[in-house]
Amino acid sequence: MYIFWRLVLFCFTFWERLYMKVYIKVCKLQGLKLGKDVKVFERVYFGSEPFLIEIGDKTQIAGGTRFVNHGGTTKTLRRLEGFEDVRIFGRIKVGKNCTIGSNCVIQQDVEIGDNCILGAGSVLTHSIPDNTVFSGNPAKFICSTEQYAESVLDQNTMYPRELEKDKKKLDEWLKNNLPYNFKKAVVYKKRKSSIEE
Repeated sequence: MYIFWRLVLFCFTFWERLYMKVYIKVCKLQGLKLGKDVKVFERVYFGSEPFLIEIGDKTQIAGGTRFVNHGGTTKTLRRLEGFEDVRIFGRIKVGKNCTIGSNCVIQQDVEIGDNCILGAGSVLTHSIPDNTVFSGNPAKFICSTEQYAESVLDQNTMYPRELEKDKKKLDEWLKNNLPYNFKKAVVYKKRKSSIEE
């Protein structure tokens, strides 16, 4: 039974990868600008105006991310007297060496600088400068990319580098050696109000 489910998973994965290759090719034919070594994982949606999107070299975009180049709210607004000509369209530019987490929404008129990280599930409604980390809904500044790198390095998982050449061996090592260090919630002490004193 295990082999059957592995085969089903293989077929599904093959279909997903084929779909994304064709989808990206069509978007590029429509004018989507992708730099060198851009990685797009799973289903990413480049909207109905991919020609308004530019993505820099060595950027990676996780699955479920949506680029929104226009505002659909204008249909409602155009039904109101005096607003028949309301339109929202805008460009999106992502810099070089950026990471966009899973299920992000990037709205029109936004530029993401170089070396930026956008956390999973973020909704980005404004531009962000080079070398920054933003996250949340709406996305807010978290720290610089360098501060984040230092934080990750402090919590780094050290394993023998030669394992990176063999995924099965690396997986086995992680399964057997990775400690159970879960993040703890920050609990704040309740302050006494002036009424309680």
